[in-house]
Amino acid sequence: MRDNVFNKKVFIKSVKENLMTQYRKDLSTASNQEIFQAVCISVKDVIMDEWLATQQTFAREQPKTVYYLSMEFLMGRALGNILLNLSAYDEVAEALQELGLDINAIEDEEPDPALGNGGLGRLAACFLDSLATLGYAACGCGIRYRYGMFKQQIIDGFQIEVPDNWLEHGYPFELRRPEYRYEVKFGGHVEQEVDENGKLSFVQKDYRSVWAIPHDMPIVGYKNNLIDTLIIWDAEAKEVFSLDSFDKGDYQKAVEEEMLARNLVDVLYPNDNHVAGKELRLKQQYFFVSASIQRAIERFKQKNDNLMDMPKKIVFQMNDTHPTVAVAELMRILLDDEHLEWDEAWEITTHCVAYTNHTIMAEALEKWPIEIFERLLPRVYQIIDEINRRFVLEVQARYPGNDEKIRKMAILYDGQVRMAHLAIVAGYSINGVAKLHTEILKKQELRDFYEMFPDKFNNKTNGITQRRFLGHGNRLLAKWVTDKVGDKWYTDLSVLKELTDYADNPKAQEEFMEIKHKNKVRLAKYIKEHNGIDVDTNSIFDVQVKRLHEYKRQLLNILHVMYLYNVIKENPDVDIYPRTFIFGAKAAAGYETAKKTIKLINNVAEVINNDSSINGKIKVVFIEDYKVSNAEMIFAAADVSEQISTASKEASGTGNMKFMLNGAITLGTLDGANVEMYDEVGADNIFIFGMSADEVIEHEKRHDYNPIDYYNNDPQIKKVLNQLIDGTYSANDRELFRTLYNALLHDKEADKYFILADFRSYAKAQQKVNRYYQDKNSWAKSAILNVANAGKFSSDRTIQEYVDDIWHLDKVKIDNTGA
Repeated sequence: MRDNVFNKKVFIKSVKENLMTQYRKDLSTASNQEIFQAVCISVKDVIMDEWLATQQTFAREQPKTVYYLSMEFLMGRALGNILLNLSAYDEVAEALQELGLDINAIEDEEPDPALGNGGLGRLAACFLDSLATLGYAACGCGIRYRYGMFKQQIIDGFQIEVPDNWLEHGYPFELRRPEYRYEVKFGGHVEQEVDENGKLSFVQKDYRSVWAIPHDMPIVGYKNNLIDTLIIWDAEAKEVFSLDSFDKGDYQKAVEEEMLARNLVDVLYPNDNHVAGKELRLKQQYFFVSASIQRAIERFKQKNDNLMDMPKKIVFQMNDTHPTVAVAELMRILLDDEHLEWDEAWEITTHCVAYTNHTIMAEALEKWPIEIFERLLPRVYQIIDEINRRFVLEVQARYPGNDEKIRKMAILYDGQVRMAHLAIVAGYSINGVAKLHTEILKKQELRDFYEMFPDKFNNKTNGITQRRFLGHGNRLLAKWVTDKVGDKWYTDLSVLKELTDYADNPKAQEEFMEIKHKNKVRLAKYIKEHNGIDVDTNSIFDVQVKRLHEYKRQLLNILHVMYLYNVIKENPDVDIYPRTFIFGAKAAAGYETAKKTIKLINNVAEVINNDSSINGKIKVVFIEDYKVSNAEMIFAAADVSEQISTASKEASGTGNMKFMLNGAITLGTLDGANVEMYDEVGADNIFIFGMSADEVIEHEKRHDYNPIDYYNNDPQIKKVLNQLIDGTYSANDRELFRTLYNALLHDKEADKYFILADFRSYAKAQQKVNRYYQDKNSWAKSAILNVANAGKFSSDRTIQEYVDDIWHLDKVKIDNTGA
């Protein structure tokens, strides 16, 4: 399909043959799902040659490879993105049209692979796309979750979690590789043994174990013949069924190995509000990390004899704290399986592992109770204990008599294993993901480590792949951009800067806003089909879609909607341009405050959307089961991008970049990557409100913030908060939102994310949006300038910085002659 060798007749023939061999059907009797599967098999057949050629080239040239370890890979649908990167999308669309099929309908048959949830997983997916496109050897490593986190249903306004059975029909773009299985051990105990030469060894005994079975997924580079791999690990029992136990009447024991394996890969982020959930999450992390490291070392040893050369060929990038058990597992393999001495193993480990921090909040840095950790991973715990012992000696030597330093920095302390500390001590690189985030890490949360290891710390501002979020997700705008500046932006997003010349052009402004309107019509159709709500496509589409967490402040947004509704009810003639507030978010299953916020949003929507007296001035929509496939549609349609986290709490954000790339104007705080977006686009083309990060941090230090003051001194704020408990939005249960009311006013840490402190500033910024949108030319100019200045936020730029500063990978070119 590359280099214009796509053959329409061959493709059509292949699809028909696949339908026959797979389903014994032809086009007249096959379902859209069956046709989708047949199309994917045809596409996979084409990329197999390049995938094999890539692996052969890697084996021959032995380039340095990054193993990107992540609990999440939020890949999105593969078919359209693969076709785009093969430069075959239009040709396949035409071929399908000849068969009487719409490529959009066929794409809609693909489930979103349920391998991630939020920005962490989507970032990992963007990074893999960029690594392949830039020509680097990379391998993503994660878990093949059978049911993802969950599929979200909204029933009576409440979030209901149901299994996301994305593998129901099989997934055509994965390749099961049982020949590369690895054993992963849990529990038991460790015994010391001495061989005939007097060498001490440590042996784990009486353990339970599973097989880790890799499933490979192709990561297709853009028009360069290179295909990297995402390995997602499935778990299988070593002994599926114990007939002996069954015959003895121990039916539970007969299948316990199978249950252990199955539980490991059933769901992403099992609820860890209880011990069993904590144990399962730790098992998951160790499971995929151990299998991935075993695979990497086996590959290395096929062509290399000296393990001390590993840092020249391998880097393990730990995406947040979830995979940081990799430090100890790499040490375990080098010590116990490869029989190296401690100093040799530590030398290799500390030059092979690097850590990306994704959170500023200390409570989000993973910690494990020692009791659980030692019981589940006894040998790994021993190694961490020794790493900690040596590190504490180092701290004591550096800061004699300073017990406070040990308290702050020890890996093992107060009955806990502190995983971020392990990653920092062992990692040769520690990076934040936005300029502000990294500075806060250095000056606040990780200050002691920064003082001790200043050379390890660096910043790598996150990015997104323009190929999916513009090229595929917004094909109308992609064509317009290409018409204006050419197609080099697919691999060099800085080319968008040339759009600045069109920002003041009335014709270009009209074209741009017409594209935006068509995308709004598309989203409005989706909302009508899924929510039964008619929305005004001429209204301002004001959007906040992201993981639901208190610091992201969806609650601030909906409280403002309630406030706006009160304003309209009190003064029906008030100047408010029609506004459609669109939300989309999943709340973690055990996160009751977040789930109650979803209920509030839906209850407010129910009241406002059914009040004819406001003449449709505002509507509220909650989009169920937010995911990559509907996100692409939402980004393309948005006018306003709500990025309203409490300043100093969002590490980076990447949704903000996707909205910017699609011509939405940001309404946000100076938090995360918003700061750098502000620098790029300028104050006139972004709506900034609220306290600064420094102000928030200062309030937190002084403990001097009292939300009751805002409640008592602002009648409109008081009215909105009282409506949480007076039945306005919960007529049958006035106590329904009492927990949200108390969280803002009466809890021990009342309003810890400063919603009331920022409320008036936020409302003023919203008024500015209202006025500015009515000046169509100015709005269009700002929207175009947002696109024009999005170049910095390509994941291609981010990855190249990782390569230059941290990974030092080798460029690889793939010869597809004959492919």
